[in-house]
Amino acid sequence: MFNDLSGKTALVTGASRGLGEATAVKLAACGARTALNYFGSPQRAARVVERIRNAGGTAEAFQADVRDEKAVAGLVEAVRQKFGPIDVLVVNATGPQPFIKLEDLTWRDCLDMLEFFVKSPVLLAKAVVGPMKERRGGRIINIGSEVFDRGVPEFSNYVSAKGAQWGLTRSWAMELAPWGITVNLVAPGWIPTERHAGDSREMKDAYAAAVPMKHMGRPEDVAEAVAYLASDGAGFVTGQKISVNGGNTLA
Repeated sequence: MFNDLSGKTALVTGASRGLGEATAVKLAACGARTALNYFGSPQRAARVVERIRNAGGTAEAFQADVRDEKAVAGLVEAVRQKFGPIDVLVVNATGPQPFIKLEDLTWRDCLDMLEFFVKSPVLLAKAVVGPMKERRGGRIINIGSEVFDRGVPEFSNYVSAKGAQWGLTRSWAMELAPWGITVNLVAPGWIPTERHAGDSREMKDAYAAAVPMKHMGRPEDVAEAVAYLASDGAGFVTGQKISVNGGNTLA
């Protein structure tokens, strides 16, 4: 599907690989001037930028820790100077996602997740929302997860933070609707990326067998959903969660 984003500026956090890379590539292919945020992988980010440019798109890489307030302010200003005000914000960056039994769970374990899925979205949204209000339009798209609906065991650090991110999405959608700013969340299932290189074939096959569509998704499936929500065609869609998981959370 092609969603025309010509003339738009998009910022995708955590865009040097995986879901972020696929999303950045898709938004650029739709015509957006695409800013790729990365934290510690300049070579990977440069590779994604080259991939986009070779396909005729416009992209630039920007380093920043999106959990740091000053870094986020600097990131948004750098993107503004390069491409203009941000029209589309895709909050995707994440870190390690350890499984931890309740007996071993610490508050620090929870905070580590909340910094990515509550603090980072708050900092980023605050940095872009003023100009969006002035232009009376904009798109904020959080990348969530099916885990909140599925209640995955020994994963409460991650599940609870993803639930909080969904709460931000719903509240912001109500708050920002009068300015024509939409806020939505895309909730992928388990979609193999570089992060899952060490996961066994048996685990992946067992997961796929339980999915109604009987297979796992691709990063491009998530990117398609994001591109739709970023487009003018989704201008009357806000406060919604789009599950990209082959129907895995239907029941």
